[in-house]
Amino acid sequence: MDTLKDCLVAFTGMVAGLEPQAKAMRAAALEGHATATDLADYLVRKGIAFRDAHEAVARAVREAERRGCGLAALSLADLKRFHAAIGRDALRALSLEGSVAARDHPGGTAPAQVRRAVAAARRRLARARP
Repeated sequence: MDTLKDCLVAFTGMVAGLEPQAKAMRAAALEGHATATDLADYLVRKGIAFRDAHEAVARAVREAERRGCGLAALSLADLKRFHAAIGRDALRALSLEGSVAARDHPGGTAPAQVRRAVAAARRRLARARP
């Protein structure tokens, strides 16, 4: 493949048959503690110093690991034990949907950003087709 156009044509053919598996994708996204950063960001937006937010979230992650669950499975009362600034709105930050929506900037995961990126990629692919 000598040109970008050749690469794009090959890529188009490669992905044409792909079918997203929503359940598998959701399960993979929920593995581990992917929303830990979201909880720290939430606390920072509440005016908590990052070092303190990081420590509170680290303790929450350790508790979730001890229980064998994700952060979102901890109750609000449990989360408040790690920092008093955690309120009901923190539950949104810990959800997969809230985490994805929080990254609403170019290249981010928010649905509007993904739609823009897909549209731009489709335009580029359409221009590259022979």
